[in-house]
Amino acid sequence: MPGLIGKKIGMTSVFSADGKNVPCTVIEVGPCVVTQVKTADKDGYNALQLGFEEQKEKHLTQPEIGHFKKAGVTPKRHLAEFKGFDGEYKLGDTLTVDMFTEADFVDIVGVSKGKGHQGVVKRHGFGGVGQSTHGQHNRLRAPGSVGACSYPAKVFKGMRMAGQMGNQRVTVQNLQVLKVIAEHNLMMIKGSIPGSKGSIVLIEK
Repeated sequence: MPGLIGKKIGMTSVFSADGKNVPCTVIEVGPCVVTQVKTADKDGYNALQLGFEEQKEKHLTQPEIGHFKKAGVTPKRHLAEFKGFDGEYKLGDTLTVDMFTEADFVDIVGVSKGKGHQGVVKRHGFGGVGQSTHGQHNRLRAPGSVGACSYPAKVFKGMRMAGQMGNQRVTVQNLQVLKVIAEHNLMMIKGSIPGSKGSIVLIEK
């Protein structure tokens, strides 16, 4: 799907035409520069590699510096590939938020906020075991039984247990574009998207 790279700015709310207060997320979308054009003849598929945000050359490796010089663009901090673009694009072309319009629906890909090591109540929504009175003091938020004793005498893979929560790649689909502010490269998306303020997201049509 065609798309662009953006940065999550924060959340706010706007009033709709019928007077409802709608929560929305503000994203800085692009401008993105074409750093590589992949073709079916050479690479086996058609895609565009886009770059976003300026980067100092001293922070790059020599292969990365050569990659950007070949494209004839300044070094970029973030790179991503997108398929399905209509039309012909050349190295150095700039894509802006203008490719999106109001009332479009988009998919947002981002990295969710990390929560650290969490128990089953917070991580999976367990209700806990037993009750909080009548003498028990340390079993309320416990997961309960996790496997059989005799057969198969093991815990199966995929058992919902305590562990690392968050900090994962998440895709939220069919989010409505409420407003596009082209002069400031901003887009307002209805609802929330994964990630914290300042995190990088991919916006796909």
